[in-house]
Amino acid sequence: MTERQIRVFGDPVLRSACDPLRRDDPRAAALVDDLLDTVQLPGRAGVAANQIGVGLRAFSYNVDGVVGYIINPVLAEVTGEPELVDEGCLSVPGFYFPRRRYPFARVTGVDLDGNPIELSGTQLMAQALQHETDHLDGHLFIEGLDSETKKEAMRLIRMAPWY
Repeated sequence: MTERQIRVFGDPVLRSACDPLRRDDPRAAALVDDLLDTVQLPGRAGVAANQIGVGLRAFSYNVDGVVGYIINPVLAEVTGEPELVDEGCLSVPGFYFPRRRYPFARVTGVDLDGNPIELSGTQLMAQALQHETDHLDGHLFIEGLDSETKKEAMRLIRMAPWY
């Protein structure tokens, strides 16, 4: 098992949009293995490749006992009225803040063999799909906070021992 260290707020890799992952890329299978190993630790719903320092478009998920991955995901659909949910992030450890997320999300992408994958869900799965695709686009969840909450979040993050 290769659990990779999670990059934290302030690391520039988290603010950069990830490049598409080519199926013939020799790093693809190892990256997927590392993402799957890293997401299986308790309390983890998803891990994006840039969270483990790799600027390629892939993420793993672990929601309701279902573990998997997707390569080159695209957020294809979100529906419903955005709801306020408490959200945290492995790259902003120890903090949860209320932010709005759509109650349903669907992403499309491929597996290691190039077969199409479609993931969709509500509740935690919808939140994870939106959260992880945001990561791959170079966005952290705190960017979606309302201005007052974001101001307080940034104050607390600057005081965190890992910052």
